[in-house]
Amino acid sequence: MTISTVPRTEETDPFCLPPAEAAALLAGAPWRRFAVIGDSLSKGTGDPSPGYASLGWPDRVADVLRRIRPDLACLNVAEVGATTSRTLKTQLGRMTAFAPDLVHLPSGANDLFRPEPDFTVIEKALGAVHEAAAATGATLTVFTLGRAFVVPGFPDWDQRVRTVNAITRRLASDHGAVLVDMWDHPVNDRPDLVGPDGIHFSASGQAVLAAEIIRGLMVRV
Repeated sequence: MTISTVPRTEETDPFCLPPAEAAALLAGAPWRRFAVIGDSLSKGTGDPSPGYASLGWPDRVADVLRRIRPDLACLNVAEVGATTSRTLKTQLGRMTAFAPDLVHLPSGANDLFRPEPDFTVIEKALGAVHEAAAATGATLTVFTLGRAFVVPGFPDWDQRVRTVNAITRRLASDHGAVLVDMWDHPVNDRPDLVGPDGIHFSASGQAVLAAEIIRGLMVRV
């Protein structure tokens, strides 16, 4: 007997949210100026996935917010390869000048690509980013790095990610940010979650990440 399997799509993915349902969860949301800073993970970089729209998570979140606030203004100054220190130097001024009321912050991923990361320095830099964003009065969002994010060249990579995620959790708590904890999300077990580089979520992961951010924002509406 032949057993047919139906490929998972955005419409059948249990972790995704249809746009209309997502907008219903955020009905009455106050945000009109959405800013994103950080690196390629903040930018929404990722490869296509069959059955999913090729959109990064920031565009997906913005599309949902525009269903509620058609006049939503967006600014995404995230840069591929940016470290937290680079974010401080090149992005904070533009973010502040934009006067956002919703800001997404980086998770320190590129700070880990060094022979021996100095987590004291990393925490200080990420803390400065959180403080500057919080000073705008905006609602803040941030996500932890998933365990599917693997770099074989560093034998201690798992511990590096765990450590920076712990920093992210502390800072989110200290600054009242909406924390989307992706470290042990079930989506990490999907073989197609990340692209060939082993770093960036594919379109299917971007769709799930957007849905989780929307669920996180729901409690602030």
